[in-house]
Amino acid sequence: MHPRVAIQTDDFDLSAEVARLRDREPGVGAVCAFVGTVRDRNDGQRVATMELEHYPGMTEKAIEQMIDEAHQRFDIFGARVIHRVGLLQPLDQIVLVAVTSAHRGESFQACEFLMDYLKTQAPFWKKEQTPEGARWVDARVSDDVALAKWGIQARNA
Repeated sequence: MHPRVAIQTDDFDLSAEVARLRDREPGVGAVCAFVGTVRDRNDGQRVATMELEHYPGMTEKAIEQMIDEAHQRFDIFGARVIHRVGLLQPLDQIVLVAVTSAHRGESFQACEFLMDYLKTQAPFWKKEQTPEGARWVDARVSDDVALAKWGIQARNA
């Protein structure tokens, strides 16, 4: 069995991760995957780099709990979350959320649920380098609203 959560500096291979998630699971009829990348702009400002920090152990545990919650809410076989940390450039992959299920609806919902949860509740700190200097990035109100549709109040609200 492969780990469900990885926090890493190295890039990831979407095809390899999906293959691992589907491995020896003949009931899988759907795979939904979301890959987030670093943008070159945020809030109207150019972004040169993004640096991500996390709290080792706590971050993995929080994401594991998110996956447990997804299993309770949706009829899914498996889920995999990879989040990169360290210094990243625009176009770099930053996050992968992949989910398997028998039918597409459950995979789509669980993938969106996990991503919404991840954006607001996972203990990551993001710092962007802009032409005006460095700035820490807060969760967006729209991310909190997205989480609320699942009946969850954002802890940072």
